[in-house]
Amino acid sequence: MLNNKVILVTGGSGSFGKKFIQTVFEKYKPERIIVYSRDELKQFEMQESEMFSPYRDRLRFFIGDVRDEARLKRAMEDVNVVVHAAALKQVPAAEYNPFEAIKTNIIGGQNVVNTSIDSGVSHVIALSTDKAAAPINLYGATKLCSDKLFVAGNNYKGARDIKFSVVRYGNVMGSRGSVIPFFLKKKKEGVLPVTDERMTRFNITLQEGVDFVLKCFERMWGGELFVPKIPSFKITDLAKAIAPECKINFIGIRPGEKIHEEMITETDSLNTVEFEDYYVILPSTPIWDFEKFRKESDRKTGKYCELDFRYSSDTNTQWLNVGDLKKLLAENLNIK
Repeated sequence: MLNNKVILVTGGSGSFGKKFIQTVFEKYKPERIIVYSRDELKQFEMQESEMFSPYRDRLRFFIGDVRDEARLKRAMEDVNVVVHAAALKQVPAAEYNPFEAIKTNIIGGQNVVNTSIDSGVSHVIALSTDKAAAPINLYGATKLCSDKLFVAGNNYKGARDIKFSVVRYGNVMGSRGSVIPFFLKKKKEGVLPVTDERMTRFNITLQEGVDFVLKCFERMWGGELFVPKIPSFKITDLAKAIAPECKINFIGIRPGEKIHEEMITETDSLNTVEFEDYYVILPSTPIWDFEKFRKESDRKTGKYCELDFRYSSDTNTQWLNVGDLKKLLAENLNIK
């Protein structure tokens, strides 16, 4: 469905955006892809990168902020597909600068919804985070609100032929601000600070995240919140995989941090359908026939989750051990 389409990626010069754009050019034949972001240096580096040199005639670069609705509307002229990846994502920064996080993550999300509807876009997928499930920090709360806005966009569109869906997944291995770069830095000192020995997290590689979003474009009916089935790991196992020779110093959890992350809460389970390798949280307002969706949206029929089901990193059935983590670190981040 991406062949001969014009695609706009907000936050397109970030880690996800670059991998997504590279993958789309390799697997499909888009008419062009528009990178929409506010970082001129990253855009310049993309333009000069050998990775994107074969596609320069089909790449466009727009300096702009999702807060700026007029600029966003200009960038969306003739666009068919939107991936919304722009966000303020650092938990401490959002806590210290709450108004800024709200402007980008919530008002920016609203701007993407409005301009997509007004510009004749057909498909929109917004990226979410496990921190949006039962949020305890402002970043998670803003992303939960953003998720609700995109799902509600399907009610707000009127007679226009457009679908909005959301993709939620856990920690991206090695992403900026994540624990892996932090551990690598501390490895040189011989001691790794770990918040809590019980801590667990979900794990997904950047390529897996991109591939899942691409699959969701094929599956989406509009209004779903897609959650992939991905493995968990213990934070102590990750420390051993990165620096087995280092001492671990437990320092206590930080404000706004959870011992375990959730992607589907018990309350969500009331409206959740399980498929072979992913879950779908259904929209609270019926947009289409849920039974038909359960039976026909995938090659295998889905099943409703149990009422007390929760998808949490500590109760997960898939786990990565130290050996698995070492292999993933070597394959994806060249860390040996």
